[in-house]
Amino acid sequence: MPRKAKHPCYHPGCPKLTEGRFCEEHQKEDNKRYEKYSRDPATRKRYGRAWKRIRDSYVKTHPFCELCFEKGVLVPVEEVHHKIPLSEGGTHDRSNLISLCKPCHARIHAERGDRWHGRKSDSYE
Repeated sequence: MPRKAKHPCYHPGCPKLTEGRFCEEHQKEDNKRYEKYSRDPATRKRYGRAWKRIRDSYVKTHPFCELCFEKGVLVPVEEVHHKIPLSEGGTHDRSNLISLCKPCHARIHAERGDRWHGRKSDSYE
């Protein structure tokens, strides 16, 4: 299947073409803006320097998406997901973590209904 055509970056005045919303440079700026102004401060505390070390250690031992790997497909890990969310009493313990690619991670959150302001997605039920 052919890829979608690239389009200009959404950042005002940026002429770079991209597949996502922003070009690489402006995506980093948008991520920083989100972390500083939009993300809940309590969440920032739970995902600090210690989480980065735990995540990096877990990725070294689980370098592929575990759900795709079960299907026989090797997809590099992009996200480390908590099976039981920290907000529901989960921990950073290795038994509570799973390596995922972005599509699998998005699908899990869509099925849980904890993305998009609590609305469940009809396409995954």
